[in-house]
Amino acid sequence: MKIAKKTQDRLATGLKKYQRIVRQIAERDVSEADTVTVIKDMLSEIFGYDKYEELTSEQQIRGTFCDLAIKVEGKVHYLAEVKSAGTNLSENHLRQAVNYGAHEGIEWIILTNSVEWRIFRIKFGQPIDWEEVCSFNITELSMRSQDDVEKLAMLCRESVSSDELDAFHKQAQIVNRYVIAEVLQSEQTISSIRREIRKLFDGIKVTNDQIRIILTNDVIKRDALDGDGPKAAKAMIKKVLAAQARKAAKQAAE
Repeated sequence: MKIAKKTQDRLATGLKKYQRIVRQIAERDVSEADTVTVIKDMLSEIFGYDKYEELTSEQQIRGTFCDLAIKVEGKVHYLAEVKSAGTNLSENHLRQAVNYGAHEGIEWIILTNSVEWRIFRIKFGQPIDWEEVCSFNITELSMRSQDDVEKLAMLCRESVSSDELDAFHKQAQIVNRYVIAEVLQSEQTISSIRREIRKLFDGIKVTNDQIRIILTNDVIKRDALDGDGPKAAKAMIKKVLAAQARKAAKQAAE
């Protein structure tokens, strides 16, 4: 991600200032209303939004108002559900924010208590679902870490028109423990491991099945093998392989 020096300077200055502030308001357990005020300041001074033109607490959804909406050039890009600085974020808070977004066709949700920031993307379907794309504790971020800087930059005003969050989401769907676990279990990968072992240790005999059992029982964590994440990874890889097979067949027929 290319980040302009002006943006990096603002991030560095804002991060240094607000890391101290959010620690203080979390310790004091300030009210939700006071936390919203701090969040607006953070969105302006760290992330570069115009506090008066692009941040609003008056976005009405189904007769009620969301905590904050980030509106750029007439379009709401993010809804922010804000909880008090001392509150632990929960699934109930997320469901409320998702309901807001789902009824207005707004796919990006920020759930925050000023310290913890969690960014979700709504999956419009039946039923409505969501997935976490990125999360961070702002008090733990460092401008010396490129990964931390990119997490902040994705939410910046400058990134709205460049779809940086979409690009991050696409990469996160592919480069994660579920996909890597699935790739490790593939026949090609296991065969490569078997060949490497035989090359390193002359005379050692090992089968693909033995390697697969060790991988699934002792190497790969259980949460990367069972559940919705692994199922989605398996389906994604299956779809890619099918597309590659169709492409290869078409090229062979030409």
